[in-house]
Amino acid sequence: MLKYTTMTAIALALAAGPALANDTPGEGVTVRPVVGLIAEEYFQSRILFRALEDLGYTVAEPLQTEIQTAHLAVGTGDADFYPIHWGTLHEAFFQESGGDDVLERVGPLVEGLVQGYLIDKATYDTGIHDLSQLADPAVAALFDANGDGTADLAGCVPGWGCERVIEHHLDEYGLRDTVTHNQGAYNALMADAIARHENGEPILYFTWTPYWVSGALVPGTDVEWISVPYTSLPDGVEADTTFNGTNIGFAVDTMYTLARDEFLAANPAAATLLSVARIDINDISAQNLLMSNGEDSSEDIDRHVSEWIAAHQADYDSWLAEARAAAE
Repeated sequence: MLKYTTMTAIALALAAGPALANDTPGEGVTVRPVVGLIAEEYFQSRILFRALEDLGYTVAEPLQTEIQTAHLAVGTGDADFYPIHWGTLHEAFFQESGGDDVLERVGPLVEGLVQGYLIDKATYDTGIHDLSQLADPAVAALFDANGDGTADLAGCVPGWGCERVIEHHLDEYGLRDTVTHNQGAYNALMADAIARHENGEPILYFTWTPYWVSGALVPGTDVEWISVPYTSLPDGVEADTTFNGTNIGFAVDTMYTLARDEFLAANPAAATLLSVARIDINDISAQNLLMSNGEDSSEDIDRHVSEWIAAHQADYDSWLAEARAAAE
């Protein structure tokens, strides 16, 4: 009986060995992510980093840079992947960084991303519902914050991609002479817009979701999305730009992880993880709201990641299981 028990134990140990070894298929491999400079995007990025670490990978300190440069870093091989690639908005960056010859969009990670123009609800209720109405100098003057006679649009930081769409719209809809596209530190622009809204002044701004702004200026309560007269995107790109019945002028988009082909080919576990991971946009908005309420340190974000994983443990574990199976 002892002999049988001993042999059985040995057999079980041998059978378990490969399975246990495969728990960390990324062991010995260092992956090199690149991230943007928007702290509210670190949450979803760090969920992926945590999963890669659970697969045994060493995640290098992320390279931090502007969005356009992040794409170039992956394309040139200075980084392995960028987890915040918007499929339509960043199409030009994708092509400029090597396109299908060296890159792949993996996922989707997050669906239902929107961006566009909003104004304060009080002005919206007077009948200003479409961006093209700002071609009228009298309408544009309503949003004049500095006295120069043009509407002040709190816009998009150069290098993000959205600035190309806004600049295209100013020409396409005949707004170049009546609207000033203010660009700079986005959060500073929005702080000014929020302050003016609190003073009862009209405001005009660009934003996107998920982001904290729509928690501070709530669409339908404080502000409203305004439409564009027709869809027109740079370089003739065609996309669905309708959100809740309004043509918001920007593609309703999807977030992917942008990765180098050679990295994916060499790391089937990581490739599978990045292809099956899913994060609900509402979870990101909720986390961003925590950040806007003061929980914005790196330690806070790491805690939010841990709490999210615990609340979605079954899904998270299924990602890891599929990734491990791919490495067998």
